This record gives sequence, C-alpha cells and structure tokens, in this order.
Amino acid sequence: MTGFQPVFGRLYLRTEVRTLLKNNTTMDKSRLHSQKSRWGPEVDPLRIGCGWKPEDLGKPWLLVESSGGDSHPGSVHLPGLVEAAAEGARRAGLAAARYFCTDMCDGIAQGTEAMRYSLASRELIAMAAELHFVSGHFDGMLAVSSCDKAIPGHLLAAARLDRPTIFLPGGVMHTGPGDVSVDRMGELYARLKRGEISEEEYRFNSITAAPNAGACNFLGTAVTMQILTEAMGMSPPGSACCPTTSSELARYADFAGNLAASLIESGITARDILTPAALKNALTVHAAIGGSTNAMLHLPALAAELGIDFSWKSVSRINKGVPWLLNVRPSGQHTADLFWYAGGVPRLMLEIGDLLDLDAMTVTGQTLGQNLEAAAGGDMLASCSRELNRFGLVVEDVIRPRNDPLDSRGGLAVMTGNLAPGRAVAKRSAVAPGMMQFEGQALVFDGQQQALEAVLAGRVKPGNAVIVRYEGPRATGMPEMFYLTAAMAASKELGLSTALVTDGRFSGATRGPCVGHVCPEAAAGGPIAVVRDGDLVRIDLEAGSLELVGETGRRRSSGEMDAVVAERLSLLDPWKALPRTGLLGLYTSLAAPADEGARLVLP
Repeated sequence: MTGFQPVFGRLYLRTEVRTLLKNNTTMDKSRLHSQKSRWGPEVDPLRIGCGWKPEDLGKPWLLVESSGGDSHPGSVHLPGLVEAAAEGARRAGLAAARYFCTDMCDGIAQGTEAMRYSLASRELIAMAAELHFVSGHFDGMLAVSSCDKAIPGHLLAAARLDRPTIFLPGGVMHTGPGDVSVDRMGELYARLKRGEISEEEYRFNSITAAPNAGACNFLGTAVTMQILTEAMGMSPPGSACCPTTSSELARYADFAGNLAASLIESGITARDILTPAALKNALTVHAAIGGSTNAMLHLPALAAELGIDFSWKSVSRINKGVPWLLNVRPSGQHTADLFWYAGGVPRLMLEIGDLLDLDAMTVTGQTLGQNLEAAAGGDMLASCSRELNRFGLVVEDVIRPRNDPLDSRGGLAVMTGNLAPGRAVAKRSAVAPGMMQFEGQALVFDGQQQALEAVLAGRVKPGNAVIVRYEGPRATGMPEMFYLTAAMAASKELGLSTALVTDGRFSGATRGPCVGHVCPEAAAGGPIAVVRDGDLVRIDLEAGSLELVGETGRRRSSGEMDAVVAERLSLLDPWKALPRTGLLGLYTSLAAPADEGARLVLP
C-alpha cells in the first residue's frame, strides 16, 4: 500500500488511490471466495435482480453492513454514509452490497423493560452481520455504526468471520442550547421531580438536547467504542468522533471504501489487526480517556471471540500506569466533537506513544506507528488548533499534555473482595477525590426501579451503600441504570455521601463510588445476593477492594465476615429464572458472566 499525506486538512488519504481491478487484471480472481461460490446457476441472475451490472459479478464482493435506520440519532444518518462508502468501494473496483440491521436506542429504552434487551442486541447485531456475510458469499466487510451495541456487535462479527474488514464510525452530534446534551437529561429529570426546575425549562431541554444526527456528544459507551475501534487499528486514522455536520465524515466514508479494496487485495483479515497488541492499545487508550465501564464488557467479549486471554490484572496495571488525559464529559468539561477538533485519537495516541505497541497492524496496511508518524508529520495538528480557536479553546484544554494530566492514573478501577470474588469495576475518573474510600451501611434493593423510587422519595440517606442486585446478565439481561446514577449525582445531599454497588451496569456515575459488574451476580448465587440492610460495606478504589466488613452496623474481622457470607450463601434459595421468550429468553439463558463479557455462550 502507498503512504498517506494530509489532504482536506484532516484526512490522511493516499497519494494515489489504486484501482483494485483496473481492466480486471490486478487480482487473481480465482482466490476470491465470492467467485468460488458462484457455481450455483441462480447466483448471477439474483444479483442482477438487485441492480448489479454483469461486469460486477466478477469483481470482489464487499458487504457494507450498517445499523442504519430510524432507531435513534446515531443510526438515522448512516444510509448516507453507506452510500458514500459503497461508491468509494465501487470506484476502487469492488461490487458493493448494502445490508442493514438497525440497533436499539438505550436512551429511548431507559427506565423500562425494553432496556433488558440492550446487551442482547449486541449479540443479535453480530449474528445478523455474520448471517449477511456468509449467506452473501462476500470477500470483505465494511461495517458502519455509531453507538453502544452496534459497534461491538460489528467487531464481534469481524472476529468471528476473520475476513478483510474495516469499520467506519458514524460520528457525533452537536450539543443543544445552553451546552445541554443528552447525558444531562437524567439529572434534569431528577431535579424536575424534586421541584428544583420548572416544567417549561425541562421541556425546552428535552426537545433541544439532541439537535441533529450522530452519537450522543459525551464520553458514554458510543463515543468510547468509536475511539477504541480506531485505537485497535480497525478504522481510518482520525475518523472517530467526527461531527456529523462536517463534510469530512463523507470523505472518511469514501476513503473507507477504498481501504476495503486494499484489504481484500492484500488479504489482511480482521484477526491480523485484532491481536493481543491491539487489545493492549485499546486498554491503554481507554485508561487515558477515562472511558465508559461498558467497554469492560465489550473488550472481554471480543477477546473471547478471538481466543485471546483477557487479563484483568493487565487492566488494573495499565490503569495504574497510564495518565488520564481526556477532558470530556461526563467526568470532564468538554464535548466529544471538540475532542475531534483537538486532533482526536491520533493526537491522544501521540501523547502516550511510548505506552503503545506501535508495531500493531491497522486497516491502512501500515502499522500504528507509521500512521502516527504520518499524523505528526502533516499539518493536521496545526489545523486542529485553528479549529479550536473558534470555540475559545486550545488543544491542551481538551487533551491534556502528558506532563499535566487530569490524573496520574487511568479512569478505571478493577475490584475484588468477599463481595465480588469474581470481579467488579468502577470509573475512578467520575469519583470525587475525597470519595476514593467509602464505608457505609447497605440499603438493599432487588432491582433498580425500587432503588430509583427510594432515591426520589428521600429514603436513601447519606452514608448508605445502595446495593442493587438481580440486574446481571442471567437475571434481567443486565440493563443499564442511568436514571438511578443520575438521580444520585444530581442530589446535593447524596452525591458526595453515598455509594452504589450492583451486579448490573450503569452509564454515568455518582460523585461517590459507583461499582458495577459485580461477579458472580446474584442470580448465579454470588455474595451480593446475601447482603442485608445494615451490613457494613467498604469500597477502596485505591486498593481495588470491595468488602463486607460488618453486619447490622457492627464491624467484624475478615474471617468472621467470610464465615457470615458462607453461612448465608448455604441458606440461599437458588435463583428461579423468570419465564422469558425470544431474544431475551435466549440471552438470559446463555449469557456468560460480566467479567467474561456477558456474551452468548453455546451450551
């Protein structure tokens, strides 16, 4: 492959885009899977019936798989990007076919039974992409998605198929008036219920917080996964978090189509890129951005699909050695589109280059180090400074320099203890400095709705460790509990005086410790199932420990508490799964534990 040079100020394109099958002589077509599978007499006429031309039939076949649809702002605009990507692929000599399986919106599902389908939708999207690829006899895949479960779903499919694959992130939306984005709606709702804001103010924000298409404009799971996919080398350099209103996004789509042709020509497959080095780079970048804890479901699931051991000790070690640099909400100050204007993933990775594996292969056909060298040698970083000046900012406001980080350590804490003998995670970067250690009395809820009602009714008091259980993968599908954490964070009384511990997951966090993914989950007979009101819970984010240290408000020795937990577990009735059908029934029956990625595991 040829090298890259800065074009359009931001995008690294080839000096010359090589046509893959110019005059149909560039490639030995006999090695193409598509051509080996054309022996059936119905194949050619059925492709012609889809609008293909006769000359397309002998070209390499590219699946352009997307989550496009009217499901939410992160997917509604994707058909346009699909068209741009497919056109780029066709000009590079490919025959491109567009397949769709739209995703669900966690925001629309929040607080309802529908949220239980969220993690299950990741598996469905992965299986749909697998189905489309295998049944269509394709030679390569270009996946287009923006958000929480579609991105990891496409990555799981890429790992499963192990064919030439490139991922195009769908970009981010802008922020609404008053700098209000969707991540603040839970907080505003809680304030409305407390009578702190008017119905008119709440309504205005509710109709302006998502002003256009794109992923939500904060460092939630969608933006985190866009960043990590680029960090793993699966996306065009600099493409993550591009504002959807920028013309650069369509250029990235066109470029991705060209890169897909080169990947097919070179034979570089997904597993050539998604290596242990790529996963290490993803974990390192995750630490530096203070990314979503949900990535600690998606990366273990991806590693398992690849047959790579996912080391939680490495996660902990990386987060202790990588500085937190990205000043983006909810833990920081700025929005994700400003991260792109600041130089995006290349600029961040240049800051921590000595901590990365620069020999990792990428979709450009070059190593990560070569891509970063191209970024550093071009005019992109200077142009970023000019872009940010329009917002009254400099690059260092958004991406902190290595010698002046937001924190000397990464954003994640991995925890174990007698309450989580498997594993649990917390987002350190969201916790106030004085709350890294917490001890309080348990207030136990079997489900998040009960806990939310208690917070809003004032039944949760300062000093409580709110325990929410039976929300793990096997119990309910592991729905996100955004409203609960938002309500706790929005409370002046509770925000810096309480903690949350759950076998479920969350988006955002309280200013006090918020610990999720507790393993084993309650439905699997984990110790969280036997916590009682009044038990003393100790959380230490610095030491990485989550412990029951007393009962009925009285401290006991570790040995005594181990005996208490063991006795309670011996009396625990086995979890009786609720009757469920369809996708949710399949998922809750076969889901692995959270520390293994909560992925579907066949019996």
